[in-house]
Amino acid sequence: MKLAFIVDPLDDFKIYKDTTFAIMREAAARGHELYAMQQEDLTWRQAGVAGNAGCLHLTAEKNPWYRLDAARETPLEDFDAVLMRKDPPFDMEYVYSTYLLELAEARGARVFNRPRAIRDYNEKMAIARFAQFTAPSVVTRKDGLIREFLAEHHDIILKPLDGMGGVSVFRVHEHDHNVNVIIETLTHYGRRTIMAQRFIPEIHDGDKRVLLIGGKPVPYALARIPKPGETRGNLAAGATGVARELTARDREIAAALGPPLAKDGLLLVGLDVIGDYLTELNVTSPTCFQEIMQQTGFNVAGMMLDAVDEAVAHPA
Repeated sequence: MKLAFIVDPLDDFKIYKDTTFAIMREAAARGHELYAMQQEDLTWRQAGVAGNAGCLHLTAEKNPWYRLDAARETPLEDFDAVLMRKDPPFDMEYVYSTYLLELAEARGARVFNRPRAIRDYNEKMAIARFAQFTAPSVVTRKDGLIREFLAEHHDIILKPLDGMGGVSVFRVHEHDHNVNVIIETLTHYGRRTIMAQRFIPEIHDGDKRVLLIGGKPVPYALARIPKPGETRGNLAAGATGVARELTARDREIAAALGPPLAKDGLLLVGLDVIGDYLTELNVTSPTCFQEIMQQTGFNVAGMMLDAVDEAVAHPA
């Protein structure tokens, strides 16, 4: 197959842990042709959407780990699959990319995850579709409602709806002297909507990343254990990743969410689960493939490529 990857700059990849690199490596081992481009390489003309993509060769070295042929403008439908692996932030440029990719789909391109689904499933708000699995939460920009929520639950988490990697996530106690400034800062004085969630003390056991591929769960989650003095279970915030078998509750959540998410065009999803509660739903560029593979031997990238092969061979 000819696989096109829409990615961040290749020179920024940390190949010892990068999930996109793991997918590329598995694809190359299977004999697939790899192509790479960035968001700015997407172009629409009346003939359709094309990407200025170069053929990518893995070198089996750490530096440089790749060789990229000269880029050529190629209609996206000429690839067997296009994998959207651009990291957040999910800003308007990201939205514009999904519009372009959706136009490409209309001409026969196979895009994973589907661009409309990426737009529809905000990574924070999407849990509202599955509220039976969430801790008490509220989404609002109103100072008074946030304060009421804090008064009811005493210990809460506040976070923006467009963040990643634990950025601008605050834990707030009922008697915290910084409550006013935290709420003002996050809501921009009532101009930006945020999410508040009841603090889940099981975070000390880790914020688990449960991966769904083609609607089915990877049998291991990566529990991201916060570093001492932290409550954020994000690897980017210094957490330590420990692979664990899925619990019965993890499997219950995965079984409920997997089929509808796959039906909506989300081939790869990362569920964030703390204790028994679903806290986020990651659809842009879910990670943790390599950490799980290194600790358990389970070939997550292989499962991903199997799902891509199946989706291309039997389109919905």
